[in-house]
Amino acid sequence: MTGNHSRVSLGTSDLSVFPLSLGGNVFGWTADEQQSFAVLDAYAAAGGNFVDTADVYSSWAPGNTGGESETVLGNWLRSRGNREDVVIATKVGMLAERGGLGAANIKAAAEDSLRRLGVERIDLYYTHRDDDTPVEEFVTALDELVREGKVRAVAASNISAERLTEALAFAEREGLAKYVAVQPHYNLVSRGTFEGPLADVVAEHGLATVPYYALASGFLTGKYRPGADGVASARAEGAARYLAEPRGPKVLEALDTVAAEQGVEPASVALAWLAARPTVAAPIASARTVEQLPPLLVGATLQLTPEQTALLDAASA
Repeated sequence: MTGNHSRVSLGTSDLSVFPLSLGGNVFGWTADEQQSFAVLDAYAAAGGNFVDTADVYSSWAPGNTGGESETVLGNWLRSRGNREDVVIATKVGMLAERGGLGAANIKAAAEDSLRRLGVERIDLYYTHRDDDTPVEEFVTALDELVREGKVRAVAASNISAERLTEALAFAEREGLAKYVAVQPHYNLVSRGTFEGPLADVVAEHGLATVPYYALASGFLTGKYRPGADGVASARAEGAARYLAEPRGPKVLEALDTVAAEQGVEPASVALAWLAARPTVAAPIASARTVEQLPPLLVGATLQLTPEQTALLDAASA
């Protein structure tokens, strides 16, 4: 892998990113600091520059309180001296003691994230999950962070088409910083979570899409199959549910066919299909170990034929 991979523009922002975002949810959870550094080093060496984290990662793990992933990432940036080479995305709204999108909370959470990351500015700041806060309040709070130079661009995860439209309209009307990207749950076995009204709003406004669960909790790697013994992993249960759906096995079969034709792993095909969807800039995928990274990187640049895309479209419909 060389470091000269193409970059893609992130929506209407001036951010230029590698077409695969490295998920930081495993840092400080299933990957300790040493393992996390190794994965980050390998990703950067391959030309990767877009790392996705959140203040809530990984508060669910025993003994953790949240902020572990940001802390690991901050330690890595400091030890490698490469802050300027990396686009850091983090999120606000789902950490228990920093919950919700109220203005005061957004400001306090941003300061916490800046401190843990050890940076002066967050490149991409997501509202992690929509709530009932008026759009006027959170859009204005995000705009203030941009004006203060603490955030470069803002984005939204887990938001409806209606609320996204409302937030964009308010920002436009008031001349405030507008969302440049969305981060929806979207993959070959979960198309309805994005396609339709939300995808239409994103396309209409020139936003970028950065899908999470790009590999459906590991299901699209092909390691969970009908009749196979459960694979020991923190995500096996999440992946298993896709086998029970009619399209699950059909998608695996199509992935196997295309993977064999391309001489790559199923995960690479699943990511390539996603990366080629309208508005998608960079699917998010995480790796616990350096060994898990190569198929993800291959997926960032793999080109599928129209026939292969049609096969996957039909299996996942």
